[in-house]
Parts: sequence; structure tokens; C-alpha cells
Amino acid sequence: MASREPRHFCPLVEDSFCRFSSQSNVYSLSAFPTISGSKDLLAATLKGKVIHFRYQQLPQKVRAVAKEVQFTYIPVDAEIVSIDAFNKSAPKRGLVVGITFIKDSGDKASPFLNIYCDYEPGSEYNLDSIAQSCLNLELQFTPFQLYHAEVQEDGKYEVVFLLTGNDRCVHMYKENELLHQFEEQPVSNLFPELKEMQSNVLSLNVLNIPNSCRRLTAFGCQSGYVGICHVDQYSKTVLYEWNMQQDGPISKVVLFSLTNFIEKKGYDGLQQAPSNVPGGESVEEHNLLVTSTIELSVVYRNVLKDGLNEQLILPESDQYDSVLCALVVDVDFDGVKEILLGTYGQELLCYKYIRNGSADPDTISCDPAVQAAGEFCLLWKRSFLSPLLSMVYVDLTYDGLSELAVSSLKGLHILQHSLNQTTALVLDRLRWKVTELENRSNASKTDESHQDHYTEGNRAQNSTF
Repeated sequence: MASREPRHFCPLVEDSFCRFSSQSNVYSLSAFPTISGSKDLLAATLKGKVIHFRYQQLPQKVRAVAKEVQFTYIPVDAEIVSIDAFNKSAPKRGLVVGITFIKDSGDKASPFLNIYCDYEPGSEYNLDSIAQSCLNLELQFTPFQLYHAEVQEDGKYEVVFLLTGNDRCVHMYKENELLHQFEEQPVSNLFPELKEMQSNVLSLNVLNIPNSCRRLTAFGCQSGYVGICHVDQYSKTVLYEWNMQQDGPISKVVLFSLTNFIEKKGYDGLQQAPSNVPGGESVEEHNLLVTSTIELSVVYRNVLKDGLNEQLILPESDQYDSVLCALVVDVDFDGVKEILLGTYGQELLCYKYIRNGSADPDTISCDPAVQAAGEFCLLWKRSFLSPLLSMVYVDLTYDGLSELAVSSLKGLHILQHSLNQTTALVLDRLRWKVTELENRSNASKTDESHQDHYTEGNRAQNSTF
């Protein structure tokens, strides 16, 4: 497929950079919500350091602050593999942090999972206090991705840790409320789709389908095996499953919808909406992004309807070495999400779905004939000075605009939206909204005028009789 150099430019500008003391990896970045409503970051390095990155609110400005957190029971010679953090589901309170690492024990390496959580009232969200409250679990396998997912059990919402490893298993860690600690439980208790894996899982993603009791679970393996399951959470049964085999290791799987879901008020993501309630079912397609270390990245459209049959290729996604990280977010505020790929070749790639030739062929890196049929096209790319390992898109400054945090081999980059471009966009949309309201008002007045003429005409006609 012929391709052109994209003419769009990255709308994000770098605001700050935090250099790491040692290199990081693909599982080393996690965002967590704070009590104030903003998001903070935890970034881990291989040499056992964990950095807490946040923006500090000052009277006239905000300031980027990076501080090392001294998590207990991590030896000085340990190598951190993965990190994850989440807030407990209501009505429970508290921040939970999980860190996997490998300790050099001479003859052999000893892997561990540390889970940090403080149950002392008033300290549930104090990171320094949480870092001193540790549950240390020795593992019998080399850990990979540490991931959290919200499930529903016995009418209660619960967030659990899911840990993949080199034993071709997915391990689940759930809180024991009586003992006030996390413990490993059979993954089949809540995730029957993860009971038996074909290969070591490198990437796992769970999507709770809004307005239903169902979820989608996707996983990509070291062997190139990709699986996706449609699961009923109430009955804990696998309704459908699809799978396929690629040639190389799968670096990332992401379940997403191109636009936001339309949800019925009164029904949240895990509740079953009655069939007679309008909007009880999601009207959006659910898609699956699959990135590979050696192949082109692809999107499987509408997996609930077509499984893994409708494949769309992301052009040039194999031209910048391996794709190591990916996000699906709306970075241009048009209501339709874009795909961001981070590569070992030091490039950030942005793809946009073009439907029915709606874009100008001169501004999109894609064949015009393909645009007419609908396809993902390369919108822009941005170069960095080192390989890109992981990304998150969250509101770090609590101003309503999300920042893109990119973890590279050298450190943490924080990219922000240009305020000039964002201001111009807001003003343009306000003008459009005012015009729309004026048109509605004029149309309403016209209808009232026609109704008055009709009423007067009827009165005059009745008076003649």
C-alpha cells in the first residue's frame, strides 16, 4: 500500500522530563487516583527504585514533583519487573499498590510479589504510610504483567490483581476481608476464561461492557497466540471465545470502542439493565487492538459480532522496530478515539479511523481508495531520543485536560495539550453551540407563529357558521 508522510503534527508538547537512575521496562508505569480527583504516577526502574510523580498545586501555578518512595521489603539488589495500583471499590476505602521483583539469591533468582495496603483509619491513601505496610509473597514463577480488574461477586464490587508469568498461568490475588490482607485464590473462581492458557501471557486486558453483566477478556501470548472471551459475570460462564495465531510474541492487547458508550441512567457497567429499558444494551462496537513485536499491528472490528474476522491493518506500524506499548484515546477532542503506538524505534505513532472518505487525502498518510472503504491511517508521528516502553493518558494537573505520560528507556516524559490550540477549539465549539441554540430558538418561534395563525384561522372559520 502506498503511503505518504503525514502532514499533521503532534498536538502535544513536552512539559517535563524525569530522568531515571536506571532503565525501566514495559510493565513499569501505573497511574492511580488521588483524593483530590487528580491522578498521580508510580514509575519503577529495574534497580529497585520507585518514583512518585505528581503535579503540586501552588497559588499561581502547578509544579512537577518527582520523589522516590521507600517501599519496604524490596532488597537493594532486586530488579523490579512490574507495578500496578488501584483504589478499592466502594464502600471500601484505600489505595493498593502491587510490585513484583526478582531478588538475586546467588545460585538462583527468587521472585516475589509485594502488596502494599494500610488499614489504619486516616492512612488508607497516604502513600508513604502505605509503602510501610507490606504483604510479601514468594512466587514459584517469573512474573510478567501485574494487572487489576473490577469484578462483581455476591452483589459486591471487588478489584483483584491478575499476575501473568512464565508458567503459562494467570494468578489471581483477592483481598480476604477477615484477615485484612490479600491472598492467592484460584483464577477460575472469578475468571473461568483464564483457567488454561496456551502459552505465557504477555498482555492482558479486561473490559466490563456497560449496561450489562458481561465482560470481554483479551490476552496475547509469547507464542503469538491471541484469545478473546465473552463472559457472563453472574453465572461465571464463557459465552463465546475466539482465538488466532500470529508469528511473533504479542506485546499488547487493548479492548476499546471508537466512541464513548451510551449508558442508561441508573445502570452502571456491571449491572444488568432490564430488556424493556431503552438503552439497556450498548450501541457501540467493541474492537481489539493487537500489537506484535515483529508484525504489523492490527485492529479487529466489532468482535462481538464478527469475532476475529474483520481485520484492519495499521500501516507502517512495523517500520519502527517493535511496538511495545499502545493506547486508544481521543487526543484531538473530536469524540472519536485515536490509536497511539510507542515503538522501540523511538517513535510515537498516531492512527485515526477514516470513514467513507471523510478526510482530506493530502493530510492523511493513507491511500485515498482505502479511505473510501474505511481504514486506520497514520495521522502524525513524534520522535523521542530513546525507545518507548509504556504510556498512560490521565489528568495529572486536575484541570480537565489529560496529559500523556510516556515512559522511555531513559526516563518519564509528560506531554500536554497546547493551551493555545485547546482554547481556540473551545471558543470555536462555544460559537457553534450558540448558533445551534439560536437556530433552535428561531425554529421554535416560527412553529409558534404558524400555530397562532392556524388557531386564528379556525376561529374565523367557526365564526362564519
